[in-house]
Amino acid sequence: MLIIFLAASPVHALGTQYVTLNDGSKMPVFGFGTWTLSDSQAEELVYTAIKAGYRLIDTARYYRNESGVGRGVRRAISEGLLKREEIFITSKLIPGYNPDEAIDDSNKTLGLDYIDLMLIHQPGYNDEEVYKALERAVNSGKVKSIGISNYYTPEEFERINRIASITPAIVQNENHIFYQNNDLKKYLERYGTVIESWYPLGGRGNTHELFNNEAVKKIAASHGKTAAQVIIRWHIQAGYIAIPGSKNPEHIRENINVFDFALTDNDMNIIAGLNQNKRFEVW
Repeated sequence: MLIIFLAASPVHALGTQYVTLNDGSKMPVFGFGTWTLSDSQAEELVYTAIKAGYRLIDTARYYRNESGVGRGVRRAISEGLLKREEIFITSKLIPGYNPDEAIDDSNKTLGLDYIDLMLIHQPGYNDEEVYKALERAVNSGKVKSIGISNYYTPEEFERINRIASITPAIVQNENHIFYQNNDLKKYLERYGTVIESWYPLGGRGNTHELFNNEAVKKIAASHGKTAAQVIIRWHIQAGYIAIPGSKNPEHIRENINVFDFALTDNDMNIIAGLNQNKRFEVW
């Protein structure tokens, strides 16, 4: 069973919600995605996000911005905005590398002593050995929690889980109101594994389709919120973790302003009915 609670933060009066993962770790249900950000952009925008109240930052070796993410977090820590244990950092490792060396490299590049969550970025050559390396990293304290990304079916999940001694805590996939993947979500409940949504707003170039949906616009108007805020709120109330990205500081601040209202049961049912099993990406 997922346990979500509200915790106060000295820099975020709205509060931050957390989910208790199947390994006992507590992870924010909302965060900042850094895909497509350069190192310098990541540094500045991660700092901006932390100042706005974000406590979950998502990066990956493939993004080539782990260094910038680390600098942005360390800047916030040095200014007393938060402590290291108050920020949750996720990174990812693509199969094909020497996984033990890659994990050490990510830790060194981030410069934050440990990684809160590390995922296999996508299925591929030696991904089972990559997962074993992630387990070794947990046992040595280099990584706190582990999971997988871009595994979309129960069968894909079980291919990793069957060789695991630590059940994946997270499956991070494309997920939004047009692609809700309810079958996988329901299947993972038996393990306490949570789905984390990348592209929760549809992704760059696709947000207009979600934001201009008439049902979403009507619900947004009824709450005095934006379409983006309604969609993010849906993710949270439906039991997902959402990590929208943006290069716009105003949008970054807007996106986190979702903890002062709740969608009604009718709102949630309407949005559930928008599912089209429609993905925008192929990976």
